[in-house]
Amino acid sequence: MKHLILAPLRGFTDAVFRNAFQRHFQGIDEALAPFVTSIKGRRIKPSHLRDLAPADNRAMPIVPQILSNNIDEFIRLANTLINLGYGEINWNLGCPYPMVAKKMRGSGLLPHPDIIDRMLEKTLHGFAGSLSIKTRLGRFSADEMDRLIPVFNRYPLARVIVHPRTGVQMYAGNVDLKAFESCLANISHPVIYNGDINDLAMFQSLESRLPVVSGWMLGRGLIANPFLPEMIQSGTRLICHGKARFEQFHDDLVDEYSRLFSGPGHVLDRMKGFWRYFASGLSDGSQILKKIRKAGSLGRYRQVVAAVLDGQDIWIGQASVPDER
Repeated sequence: MKHLILAPLRGFTDAVFRNAFQRHFQGIDEALAPFVTSIKGRRIKPSHLRDLAPADNRAMPIVPQILSNNIDEFIRLANTLINLGYGEINWNLGCPYPMVAKKMRGSGLLPHPDIIDRMLEKTLHGFAGSLSIKTRLGRFSADEMDRLIPVFNRYPLARVIVHPRTGVQMYAGNVDLKAFESCLANISHPVIYNGDINDLAMFQSLESRLPVVSGWMLGRGLIANPFLPEMIQSGTRLICHGKARFEQFHDDLVDEYSRLFSGPGHVLDRMKGFWRYFASGLSDGSQILKKIRKAGSLGRYRQVVAAVLDGQDIWIGQASVPDER
């Protein structure tokens, strides 16, 4: 079996999604939760960690992720998560968004291996859990990884998850597989591949080229086609009861978000966001997305979705995943 990990996508792969996915689909072994940001002060409110409440995260193993450039804040938050029962903490060194990177967080730290070195040295002596890293090849250039790898190798990291793009690329352009192969050959820790696994053929091509990868992370491709992990595990595009299972999954999401959010407008906005991906896995996806976006109420939205799914023979097995700019 392939070791498949659900990627952390803020606004998408929260506890509601993770639990609903695990109820209706198979193939995912664990999830990296969307990042929580370290905060000043000694008191960390439960609301800051709501998505990581242990009672709501029993469906699959979860690894919390921290976004931080402050050693003391990182250690305080990491220890709080360890006390909740989590054994591994992931440090986000990959977030590409300018509003994050310009504050020297996420991929904004990658041009500064000296800062990363100091943080790793102090952090790993400051809490009892294990630490992993999710990174890109660099902020501006893949050459930045040449100075990062020796830093990573000096510390007992649990694993390194590499998205083979630079931060400034965001999600545009092609992944740099040659640079990833260099990471695979030179990083002394288990290496996880993350990036553009959007269909079975792409996965099989990557697996053939990268046979010693320790695991595979699925993000946008999984949201666009929730059956993708099962296809990867079985090696076939054939699926069972696709339409019924997706309908149940979809309705589960709507019901759970309705309980979580304060009003139907918030639920509607969240579900419209999902359809940016769901529609890409269906025939006439662009037209379907237009109909979904025009729904002005949650009731109307349910009617549109029911009509859309009634006319679909899903899942087509391959999604044209939209870029995030």
